[in-house]
Amino acid sequence: MEQLHSEALELQKQVAGALDRIGFAKLEQRKAELDQQASSPDLWQDNDRAQKVLREQSALEKRLAPWRAVRQSVADVLELLDMQDPALSDDLAKQLASARTAFDELKEELKLGGPYDDHDAILSIHAGAGGADAQDWAAMLLRMYVRYGEKEGWNVQTVEESAGENPNTIKSIVLEITGAFVYGKLKGEHGVHRLVRLSPFNAESRETSFAKVEVTPKIDAPEELEIDDKDLKIDVYRSGGHGGQSVNTTDSAVRITHLPTNIVVAIQNERSQLQNKETALQILRGRLAQLQVEQHAERVSELKGPNEQAAWGNQIRSYVLHPYKQVKDLRTEHTSSDPDKVLDGDLAPFITAYLEHTLGN
Repeated sequence: MEQLHSEALELQKQVAGALDRIGFAKLEQRKAELDQQASSPDLWQDNDRAQKVLREQSALEKRLAPWRAVRQSVADVLELLDMQDPALSDDLAKQLASARTAFDELKEELKLGGPYDDHDAILSIHAGAGGADAQDWAAMLLRMYVRYGEKEGWNVQTVEESAGENPNTIKSIVLEITGAFVYGKLKGEHGVHRLVRLSPFNAESRETSFAKVEVTPKIDAPEELEIDDKDLKIDVYRSGGHGGQSVNTTDSAVRITHLPTNIVVAIQNERSQLQNKETALQILRGRLAQLQVEQHAERVSELKGPNEQAAWGNQIRSYVLHPYKQVKDLRTEHTSSDPDKVLDGDLAPFITAYLEHTLGN
């Protein structure tokens, strides 16, 4: 019993330390504020705000509940151990072991303590040069991320899409992904992905295709990353559909250029001009936040424009389907000999390896 008591005290200490690291008290305070807002009779006077409050409330509860359960389980064990009843020894040992297993799983969250790691994400995929093969590769990556999102229980929605020249291929796509720690888990996917295989469009040809993946945090609140209005050039124009036909007869499409960095975001997904502007600003804030982290800049005003050419040369992962089968991350050296499994959404080992790699540097 004395050994069990010592182990329970040590686990309680570890849990308390982890709670401090994730800012548990502040998260609980925020949850209490959201609970109060959610119970207000005026909440649904603004439907968009109401839905935002309820989404954040639900996400916070989902995050906090398992931590509360582990903390309470260890506290219960210690309380029952104080009764000094030998008959309880086996049951308490099992409960403590269960709490330790749960804590070990929750500790993965401690790797996600970077700026914006707890945010949702905007993920974009752009086919590289190479025509049909590159556009097919972009579609394969899209399927991989959608499958991984399904495994994580995330919600994946298409914001913008440009279809490829062949069926089921894409030139580019922008996704909004919501869930727990989406940006923190996907930020390591940012970069160029390379595929080597026999071309499905020319069976005798071995092709190397490239696609660029951009992952930025989704920043809803303008105050999280303030942009000076004088740094923005905003153009509106008529949305165009496939083949150049008009989608609607109003100037609803929006193009925003951030003049200091020359970052351009254009949205024309058939919604109102105001909605497209808000979506474009949201994506722009995310790209600037990503750039701020990369450049270690304290203020947006210090940012330099991204080097697109260097970014395309920034190969992060190689997928080989022929003449052998292998997926290799070029930063962490993590390797899989089952590319089919990886392309079916089994990204967790690569994501864990990247997070551990960044913590070690």
